[in-house]
Amino acid sequence: MVIWQLPQADAERPHGLKYRLVYIRDRQRIVGYDNERGKGDHKHLGGREEPYTFVSVRTLLDDFWADVRSLTDE
Repeated sequence: MVIWQLPQADAERPHGLKYRLVYIRDRQRIVGYDNERGKGDHKHLGGREEPYTFVSVRTLLDDFWADVRSLTDE
């Protein structure tokens, strides 16, 4: 997990944060959340990618771990 504060918010990152959260098992990404430039806030669940609505860092972490739990037995 990496979350950092940007010097200023912009149109792609209006919350002023850049983040990358990933859960990997057996060298496979199971869950990933990030806001890569050009894609905005989104998440990877198994092999699919879908938009993610950023609310707060706490919600981001809660949502990430909820998806990890729902896709694994951990």
